[in-house]
Amino acid sequence: MSFVLALDEGTTSCRAVIFDDSGTIRSLAQQEFTQHFPQPGWVEHDANEIWTAQFDVAQQALAQARLAASDLAAIGITNQRETTVVWDRQTGQPICRAIVWQDRRTAGQCDLLRRNGADAIIGERTGLVLDAYFSATKIAWMLDHVAGARKQAEAGRLAFGTIDSWLVWKLTGGTKHLIDITNASRTMLFNIHTRQWDDELLRLFKIPRSLLPEVCGSSGVVAESASGLFGTAVPIAGIAGDQQAALFGQLCVQKGQTKTTYGTGCFMLQHTGETAVPSRNRLISTIAAAPAGQVGYAIEGSVFIGGAVVQWLRDGLGVIKSSVDIQALANSVPDSGGVSFVPAFAGLGAPYWDPNARGMIIGLTRGTTAAHIARAAVESIAHQVADLVEAMQRDSGIPLQEMRVDGGASRDDMLMQFQADLLGVPLIRPAVTEITARGAAYLAGLATGVWQGLSQLEQLEQTDRRFEPQLTSSQVAKSRARWRQAVSRCQNWEGDESQ
Repeated sequence: MSFVLALDEGTTSCRAVIFDDSGTIRSLAQQEFTQHFPQPGWVEHDANEIWTAQFDVAQQALAQARLAASDLAAIGITNQRETTVVWDRQTGQPICRAIVWQDRRTAGQCDLLRRNGADAIIGERTGLVLDAYFSATKIAWMLDHVAGARKQAEAGRLAFGTIDSWLVWKLTGGTKHLIDITNASRTMLFNIHTRQWDDELLRLFKIPRSLLPEVCGSSGVVAESASGLFGTAVPIAGIAGDQQAALFGQLCVQKGQTKTTYGTGCFMLQHTGETAVPSRNRLISTIAAAPAGQVGYAIEGSVFIGGAVVQWLRDGLGVIKSSVDIQALANSVPDSGGVSFVPAFAGLGAPYWDPNARGMIIGLTRGTTAAHIARAAVESIAHQVADLVEAMQRDSGIPLQEMRVDGGASRDDMLMQFQADLLGVPLIRPAVTEITARGAAYLAGLATGVWQGLSQLEQLEQTDRRFEPQLTSSQVAKSRARWRQAVSRCQNWEGDESQ
């Protein structure tokens, strides 16, 4: 029997999942790491802490499965995208904390670039919306605000990477500086049509080319782990940003197939085949993970605060003690009691792209309870995803037939049922919920002969539950109208803090 170790580095925790060649999870280990919020709108991670946590859970997963590294056919990596690390090539130390994808400190710089007309070339070449969400302005901020960083970068001493690059660097003992093509497509520096770094965009953001990693495919042996780490060298054979990994893990590999991952944020991707579809509705075009020798694209919408709203109810308000308590609390009332909750804690993502929106709970009365607020919070996740579906269908022209779902919040039956009601199509939840990790494992396993092709992977598929829509169209229309009214009232609430 063959085994693949998937390293799943998320926004709030690191996981390691070992799959056998039947696609079954043999072990799973998880460890949270620190979230740093030094100023309003700023979100940072300690890259060294991420590496330590990721290495620890990898060792735990091997121990749980009673396997040695020599039993592994390959390592697959999937990661939070856009989060930006810059480190010293000689010392291997980051020059500052990583700037997380949620961070809004460069919103003002994006506004300035937009006023100068840069959004057109960025959209045309990268498929992205000009926004602080992506890596380019984060890199530029580090070079301009960390003492001596720009001079070191221009001398070739510094390296930039998204988290996949950082993990590969650490796994290989600093011998490989790589980024997979899906992560590269999220930097705002990569031309998704030529599939190369773009010199004009590098000049626009004032980023030296020497910072950049080599771009590799999502499936293929690109490196080996340093033998001293696990006791033997293991091929690193699959790398993809978390949402592209989830798209592949759901086997959405044909035009029109769609999935949504319900994690810290919510991310909907629809495969568009071998062609990048430009968005007219403020979504983004991106590169999809594909087996070696194949090309794929997707259209994507991103919700900044999905499951993170539950974490806020737990940590910020203390309404629940554990995230799993949200389902019972929300289910204790038949509806939200007229309460709407727009969790725009870090602005609004697609299709609004409003960095100055702020979170809002509206419709409170003396009869409002914590349960009503909890239910409104859960419903807000589904409403934001419905916003994405509406925009995506206008872009692609492909009516949604069904949606495949994964991620931690997809285990909430109430949320999934409400989502099916809002969308009016079935939701399919797979038996294996670690879909992002499975996508990384599939990409690595295909490259190393664990699986022979997509048809073999399709035979491994098992469904946990299918959610059919139940609400009437008039009930849905009323709920959606109330949501849109709430969103309109929280938009453009805050001026740009960075100015």
